[in-house]
Amino acid sequence: MAAQIPGRLDENVKTYVSSIGLLLDTTVGDGIYVSMKNYKKLQIIIAIADGTTITKGDVTLKQATSILTTPFTGEKALAFTRMLKCANVATSQAMVETAVTANTFQTQPTNSLNSVYILDVDSSMLDGNGGFDCVRCDVVSHASTNPRGAIVIYNLYNPRYSDADALTD
Repeated sequence: MAAQIPGRLDENVKTYVSSIGLLLDTTVGDGIYVSMKNYKKLQIIIAIADGTTITKGDVTLKQATSILTTPFTGEKALAFTRMLKCANVATSQAMVETAVTANTFQTQPTNSLNSVYILDVDSSMLDGNGGFDCVRCDVVSHASTNPRGAIVIYNLYNPRYSDADALTD
């Protein structure tokens, strides 16, 4: 039996663009924080259209007690052990489950490929006892000659109530 979503998808999923640019380097790769106080799940989609002379990006997840954590003081790593990856969408659209070690993974290293990565966060993964309920995706060191673009999108779902906002504490 297929799962049923009551109402329209946009009534059940809140989407935010976290980062967008030619590269997900140190500044652009600093994703925004979203609050999971009112959501059970967060899906993070990273799409990259690399150019040439690639430097792989390091992808981590961070948690904090406020979405206003700037310049990201008081944050700490968010442990995660898996992600879905499609290293070359031109040859396959299949998302392959891939193990993550030490809470970090690297983006693909081959020139001129389009790649997609999907991470899932459950609100129970955060340090709720410490007051941590905000999450961001952090990408550093990604570099490329003639980059074609990159984006990080957050989809929050399973809201605790309708019209829940993730950009307020």
